[in-house]
Amino acid sequence: MCDVIYLRREAGSVYVNGSVMAVSQEKESDDCSLLPLVHDIIKCMDKDSQDVHQELAKLKTKIQEAREQISNMPGVDSSPLEQQQQLATLREQVRTKNQLLQKYKSLCMFDVPKAS
Repeated sequence: MCDVIYLRREAGSVYVNGSVMAVSQEKESDDCSLLPLVHDIIKCMDKDSQDVHQELAKLKTKIQEAREQISNMPGVDSSPLEQQQQLATLREQVRTKNQLLQKYKSLCMFDVPKAS
């Protein structure tokens, strides 16, 4: 049995099965789409072209690169429960920091005389 991994990529982040993972900016320009390669393979098959093996090799290489990128992502080795706990902890930290910001904004500030 094979597990299915769903990927969605947005600016600076990759979502693996719904969980966000950080991505280095150097890989941002990489195209992760396999559809163009599959389309090329189908076109070659329709033409009975000998290029099918070459296109299949490209697809295999692209899939291997995607597997390597996924295995190098932080948090992939964590269980979904651990990821949810980490997310809850981070959300609590953000909430606490926002409360502190609001508290400091509401403090009485000394008026600084403006130069005329």
